[in-house]
Amino acid sequence: MGKLIYGSQDAEFEFEDRLLAHLRVVIVTKLRRGENFTFTWDYPTSNGSGRMSLWMDPAIPLQFRFYGGREPSLNRAWIEALSGVAASTMGLVPLPEPQGGDAPQT
Repeated sequence: MGKLIYGSQDAEFEFEDRLLAHLRVVIVTKLRRGENFTFTWDYPTSNGSGRMSLWMDPAIPLQFRFYGGREPSLNRAWIEALSGVAASTMGLVPLPEPQGGDAPQT
């Protein structure tokens, strides 16, 4: 499990390393372009259930901390799907990885 650390050390959110690697590409690309957006996800029942939304802004410190020993390969189709939803009025939400189609990319 990796962590997205947003704003301060108190704001740490866990995601599976493979998902976090794909989210990082989308988030960094949008922030590098100066695009603000919301990032929303569901909390698992082990954390009490519910939803969390962050307003992603380039002025707020952001870290991605991975605990796996190797960088996950990237799936271009997944990045494109995440980028598409991030560009919508809904904002970025984690989507399941598309099966088949595009081969993983590094």
